[in-house]
Amino acid sequence: MTTAVTRRGLLKTAAAFAAPTFIPATALGRDGAIPPSERVTMGFIGCGRQTYFKNIPLFVRTRGVQAVAVCDVDQWRLANAIPQIKSQYDSGKAKGTFTQVDQYEDYQDLLARDDIDAVCIATPDHWHAEMAIDAMRAGKDVALEKPIIRTIRQGQDLVRVAKQTGRIFRVDSEFRSGMPAHRATTLVRNGYVGKVRRVVTSVPETDIPCPPQPEMPVPKELNFQRWQGPAPKVPYTTLGVHPHQDYSRPGWMRRLLYCDGMITNWGTHLCNGAMWATDTERTGPVEIKGTGTYPDRESFWNVLLNFQVDFRFADGLRWEYRTESPYLLIEGDEGWVRAGFREIDAHPKSLLTVKPKPTDQSFRFKSEKQDFIDCVRDRSETLEPAEVGHRVTSLGLLAHIAIHSGRSLQWDPDKEIFVNDDDANAYLDQPIQHRPNDA
Repeated sequence: MTTAVTRRGLLKTAAAFAAPTFIPATALGRDGAIPPSERVTMGFIGCGRQTYFKNIPLFVRTRGVQAVAVCDVDQWRLANAIPQIKSQYDSGKAKGTFTQVDQYEDYQDLLARDDIDAVCIATPDHWHAEMAIDAMRAGKDVALEKPIIRTIRQGQDLVRVAKQTGRIFRVDSEFRSGMPAHRATTLVRNGYVGKVRRVVTSVPETDIPCPPQPEMPVPKELNFQRWQGPAPKVPYTTLGVHPHQDYSRPGWMRRLLYCDGMITNWGTHLCNGAMWATDTERTGPVEIKGTGTYPDRESFWNVLLNFQVDFRFADGLRWEYRTESPYLLIEGDEGWVRAGFREIDAHPKSLLTVKPKPTDQSFRFKSEKQDFIDCVRDRSETLEPAEVGHRVTSLGLLAHIAIHSGRSLQWDPDKEIFVNDDDANAYLDQPIQHRPNDA
């Protein structure tokens, strides 16, 4: 933010000599408004359904944000992003005034602008880490859609670059911002359930398999070569990318070429909350074993359909991770708490109404968007910085590697390496892109 703010500060000083007679309150920052020179200017990289329905509305409505640029390799999605931004201002839901928003197909062109403070990246998973690293090196603060990485090495690189550049980084995941996760963390971290004995995290099973798909002509509005980016080059078919001129759930989310499936997708919500509550968010397990079911070889979609994984941590904590329904369960020797996205339950029921003591540890409670913007402004660490995002996502990656290998694995969470297992360590810097028995 420093470069852009300094430049705008100089422009503001120069403009003062030619100020108009009437200056509106919004320009001066009165009535709670933030003057334009003090706003956080944002660019949005990736304009699919997550950005269209969530990131644009929620960020633009966040106090102190000015959207100035959008980027996508699909021209239909790119064209829809600006009206969505403008509608937030026209409806009065966004603070401030709509200003020019520029369009880009190449994200590097957006990053080259020195008047952009921060970016929100919500592209397919295979692009996440590379774009985020490029953005931080370009001097931008980053809100990155989960899962933030596809390999352990990418996570290590993200953490290192965030530290080297001093940029603000936040995993753009809402689970910690919800009341259930916050309440569960407050109860568990302050000992209200006693010593934690067992953790369960669960996510929904994925979709049914998909029959083989034919090669199709690439839609004229899509730069498919740029969409594929660092992933292996394969022929285009709609169910392997995203629906044509539609915001339905994209097919890439079921393809190992581009993601790990629900084990890291929703897993980075539920495991995130559990790691926060158990204070394991900057470490990892020491043993992982699991089983899972991939679709038949004929299926075009090939991510795991279901799985059951067991983690053991160095202090003896046992953690079950499986497909069932979205929840986390933390059992202690004095009670338990179970949390989902919107609901929470506990035993004894009195845990639901207990009032924290003044000496209890407290935890930040605000939306993920506001948390990011506040930290961009005051340069403090976000609730989900790079290291935490790396460790949370790593849990799902370790689970997937154990399932794929078909055996129990020993993990050194300090060195971040599998113990005496060269085959498993081969996946530290390459994503799983095929089922175990694929030719």
